[in-house]
Amino acid sequence: MVSLCLNSLPLPPSSCPQKLTETSSSFSNVSIGTALKPIVVNGNPPTFVSAPGRRIVAVGDLHGDLDQARYALEMAGVLSSDGQDLWTGEDAVLVQLGDVLDRGDDEIAILSLLRSLDIQAKAKGGAVFQVNGNHETMNVEGDFRYVESGAFDECADFLEYLNDYEYDWNEAFVRWCGVSRIWKDERKMSRNHWGPWNLVKRQKGVIARTVLFRPGGPLACELARHAVALKVNDWIFCHGGLLPHHVAYGIEKMNKEVSQWMRGLIEEDTNRNMPFIATKGYDSVVWNRLYSRDISDLADYQINQAKTLQALGAKAMVVGHTPQFSGANWYAYF
Repeated sequence: MVSLCLNSLPLPPSSCPQKLTETSSSFSNVSIGTALKPIVVNGNPPTFVSAPGRRIVAVGDLHGDLDQARYALEMAGVLSSDGQDLWTGEDAVLVQLGDVLDRGDDEIAILSLLRSLDIQAKAKGGAVFQVNGNHETMNVEGDFRYVESGAFDECADFLEYLNDYEYDWNEAFVRWCGVSRIWKDERKMSRNHWGPWNLVKRQKGVIARTVLFRPGGPLACELARHAVALKVNDWIFCHGGLLPHHVAYGIEKMNKEVSQWMRGLIEEDTNRNMPFIATKGYDSVVWNRLYSRDISDLADYQINQAKTLQALGAKAMVVGHTPQFSGANWYAYF
């Protein structure tokens, strides 16, 4: 057993379906002739993934820092270092552990980059998966406490940029990472750009962010494509940590409920556990820090972790959320 801590659109986009159904999909390496079996994905959003023989890479919180995100992905061997944002991971599987949002200026650009890499990876027999963190759920709730001034500006730019594509969401979203720097530079050169002191511009950014991230909004629907808990082979990936009562509730059920809420298909307070068990409270999946404490504080939670992994048929759990200044904080083996 192992636990590792890494630390105005009137209509929703076409990638935001009005109904959610269970899916099982597969994709295989079409560009290089390997004997690997195809990756099989079950659940909508993806919950259980079979990726035989693949290298699995996990990357933690990126928080709107595009330069550091690229650096981390380059170090992981899945992103080219030539500035072209090309997938170099061949048939590897990349899992991003949530908290792309807040604290930085280039959140949408990172989301765009990850989507682009997923498309490229699938063409080579690999894949990119994301799980949502507490900062993703906070923004869908309209909690913008940790949003930087530059991130509000990016939202305003992105909403204006979408007009050039007449709401062709997929094309616009995938291309945003490549053009966002131009928009950012032009904005800063504008005579009307006063940074955080331009209150009119700030109001425009807040409105744009609300439109994009509210339940059923374009970026909320993009986040709804991702789970809060994901199993790849015999590894569990989530932002904060799974506990036995999460497993008893059902991680596929939990993923669906959070996804439906983000898509604007249910009211958050329809049921206390929908999506409360995943997104609210100190021991919810996205807020849990119980596995990320100092090693001396972890003894009481090793039993919970063992029960969780056994119930899911997993050997390890990888989480983000809590900064670790000395590497992975806990290795526990049966």
